[in-house]
Amino acid sequence: MTTLTTPDVRPARAEFSSGPCAKRPGWTPAALEDAPNGRSHRAKIGKSKLKLLIDKSAELLGLPAGYRIGIMAGSDTGAIEAAMWSMLGPRPVDVFAWESFGNDWVTDVTKQLKVDAEVHTADYGQLPDLSKIRKEADVIFTWNGTTSGVRVANADWIPADQEGLVFCDATSAVFAQDLQWEKLDVVTYSWQKVLGGEGAHGMLILSPKAVERLETFTPDRPLPKLFRMTKKGKLNEGIFEGATINTPSMLAVEDCLDALNWVESIGGAKATMARADANLAAVAKFVETSDWAAFLCEDQATRSNTSVTLKITDARVAGLDTDGQQAFVKKMTGLLDKENVAYDIAGYRDAPPGLRIWCGATVDTSDLEKLGPWLDWAFAATVAEL
Repeated sequence: MTTLTTPDVRPARAEFSSGPCAKRPGWTPAALEDAPNGRSHRAKIGKSKLKLLIDKSAELLGLPAGYRIGIMAGSDTGAIEAAMWSMLGPRPVDVFAWESFGNDWVTDVTKQLKVDAEVHTADYGQLPDLSKIRKEADVIFTWNGTTSGVRVANADWIPADQEGLVFCDATSAVFAQDLQWEKLDVVTYSWQKVLGGEGAHGMLILSPKAVERLETFTPDRPLPKLFRMTKKGKLNEGIFEGATINTPSMLAVEDCLDALNWVESIGGAKATMARADANLAAVAKFVETSDWAAFLCEDQATRSNTSVTLKITDARVAGLDTDGQQAFVKKMTGLLDKENVAYDIAGYRDAPPGLRIWCGATVDTSDLEKLGPWLDWAFAATVAEL
């Protein structure tokens, strides 16, 4: 391995993983001291913690009146699949997918649920043709493609008088991007992304129109217990008051409350959005002067400010076959890992070979500014071995 002089300054925190993501600045295990460990989530203290988490989340997100928010099992995946299994069927479905998780929902809709659907896809780095949305159809899409680094710029493409329900997987967008709630009926996310919380728990947001669907539509398929949100034809309101369907981790709940308190302390969701924007700007500044890296998403308007993806444009690497490029990225990111300056920033396994750098609100802009020279160092050291 060619020996090159390493940069003088290291990021204070090397956690740039896209999930689970970096904890909020200043986090220590002491933040969890008030967790009611060993207590039932049905006990008064457990219920109060869960209700507080729900209420604080709704307040910080600015949810419209009548929208409900509840805690679900199985992270974002569990939340979105519970919604699809419970509500899809009475209308045709439009699915828009441009990365791996969106394609998972395509599989759910077309191969598992087998509902009448039109599928619209795009390659990594691009968006599908959103103008193909049908007003009469239910719609499923990811607001921010976690594995592609591509997001929708806004919800203007959704008709104001959309007749079907709009299902939005927003797991890497909530608290970082400005969602237009009034155009969304089912929104899901997880604590482990922008909040930097622990994995395994998902959040489900329902509009009044989504609640109406749950109470008027009975699917002709079996529903696992984890997906059942109604009792005797009515919404199970307990789910949205903290009576979770299954047992949550009270340690993870305490951690999420700590993250929400941090969000509140810095100025709310607008402040976390601004932090993510500043982080993207730091990476963009690096890319502007780089002779080997570029954004996978070329359209600035649809470029993610959380899961930021870069491609390697240097001809010596771009000219390799896919396996060769993947091997290059593995070696390059391995150097950064070994130096403890950047963990887990290789692109997603199904995405084009490259880098994926988490820029959500819990990451400090100063660390991303310090990361740039290290990326140059690791690239130079790796390309010298070709």
